[in-house]
Amino acid sequence: MQEPSNQSKQGAGAVKPKIRVPGVRHLIAVASGKGGVGKSTTTANLALALKAQGLRVGVLDADIYGPSQPLILGVPENTKPDTHENKYFIPVEAHGLQLMSMGFLSDPATPVVWRGPMIASALSQFLNQTRWNDLDCLLVDMPPGTGDIQLTLTQKFQLSGHIVVTTPQDIALLDVSKAIEMFDKMKVHCFGIVENMSTHTCSACGHEEAIFGELGGQALAKERDIELLGALPLSLSVRQQSDAGEPIVVAQPESLESVRYIEMAAKLNDKLKALPQDAEHNNVIVKL
Repeated sequence: MQEPSNQSKQGAGAVKPKIRVPGVRHLIAVASGKGGVGKSTTTANLALALKAQGLRVGVLDADIYGPSQPLILGVPENTKPDTHENKYFIPVEAHGLQLMSMGFLSDPATPVVWRGPMIASALSQFLNQTRWNDLDCLLVDMPPGTGDIQLTLTQKFQLSGHIVVTTPQDIALLDVSKAIEMFDKMKVHCFGIVENMSTHTCSACGHEEAIFGELGGQALAKERDIELLGALPLSLSVRQQSDAGEPIVVAQPESLESVRYIEMAAKLNDKLKALPQDAEHNNVIVKL
């Protein structure tokens, strides 16, 4: 009997090898499953905190419908990325981070009205056709939900892991739990949970109150056997600095919030160091 060909051995349902993004050692998704939990602000500040650890860091704003990283990271309006060979985007530099976003390519006043396949294609282009230069890690600021962007990223690209951002309230925890389940099904490791808006301290009297509920992130972490990377207060300064394009980690590095971000970044850095290393994870230096 003739031996079956390699194609026959693999079969129609064979799993394709996932893509490693050139120029990136660790690809990390920052997700929530729900909007309004402060995920984009957390992504930006965590990226800057990782940079403070001595890492080379990039941010991909994968929220195609509502990109916010250019504003949070203080990129001037109408900034456009340079291109190389009319094929590759050169990431925009912001506070020492390499940044790519749909916000650089679309009119802020005009909505992006695309169907799922176009959104998935845009994500693939941003990852593969951006000249990420010698990054230790690229944080992907994910949109809400568990749809096309999430499936494209987890099915096609080699992720080192993901981080999930939540608030303590039950309605947020429900959606966040679904997001964790999706990543679990796609066999993507969770580095930990960030609980945002855990408490609020009154600026007038100093009274601290858990206005969104108590210990929700801690309970979810215990239920899922995932580490709670840290908890962040609901902070006026964090919001003001993000709106001003000067994230709190760079604007007020000694603040409580910045210290928390630095602590979380140190934990994440330790986790990255503990991952198995191989030749395929080596950085790629882009020469233009």
